[in-house]
Amino acid sequence: MKKQITKSNETNWKPLVEEGIKTDGVYVKVLRFDDATQRPPTFLLKFDAGASYPNHSHPAGEEIYVLEGEVRFGADQLNSGDYLYMPPGSTHSAFSKNGCTMLFVVPEEVIILK
Repeated sequence: MKKQITKSNETNWKPLVEEGIKTDGVYVKVLRFDDATQRPPTFLLKFDAGASYPNHSHPAGEEIYVLEGEVRFGADQLNSGDYLYMPPGSTHSAFSKNGCTMLFVVPEEVIILK
């Protein structure tokens, strides 16, 4: 792996598109793309007010830092400045009533639960 600088203020938000998953009102900025796994393990997500992401599992865990706004991960309410670590195998959904921006570190692709 080599050094990488991403100037996120110079990058546009893109709609999060995942086949077969409702992601209306969710936007992404990729901070780091891993060529070996062909996915971004580090990224920013922005939820519009009322946006959600379905229940899913994290095979390798997840780290989240809320930069602004508020979001609910399952039963856990997070606000600006809050950090959440989800251990490998954990599950949750996400919903933001008023909107938020978050930093994510997700080492392995999530699995959507039906």
